[in-house]
Amino acid sequence: MSQHTRVPYPRLAPKAFKAMLALADALHDGSLGPRLSGLVKLRVSQINGCAYCLDMHAREAREAGEDQRKLDTLAGWRESRLFDARERAALGWAESLTRIEATNAADADYAPLPEHFDEAGIAELTFLVVEINGWNRLAVGMRTPLP
Repeated sequence: MSQHTRVPYPRLAPKAFKAMLALADALHDGSLGPRLSGLVKLRVSQINGCAYCLDMHAREAREAGEDQRKLDTLAGWRESRLFDARERAALGWAESLTRIEATNAADADYAPLPEHFDEAGIAELTFLVVEINGWNRLAVGMRTPLP
């Protein structure tokens, strides 16, 4: 495993990097809240195998008051009784979008969302999934080492 980033992408593409940070900032204080946002970011990062993001977002989730047991069972959320219906809807949509080549963002994965989120919340959740997938691809692709 590399201990160095392949290229210093924030420095080499500063406008793009600042745009990614602006997206993250725009979502930070949104309607989803830090606990749900943290679960979504962690689950997507698990799927994508992004150690950098897993480390960051697990720490943030604990700081936001998320239960360690819930974090420990996140990869098995479908079988765990620790996740409520709103979290399940968000995690299902996050997985569907992350694995879009296999799911085509299936209607069955979208269907539970309107019961738990208004249209703005669905849009925000979708942008959150886009954001963390982008960060995962940067960190994994560029081999960003753990701090």
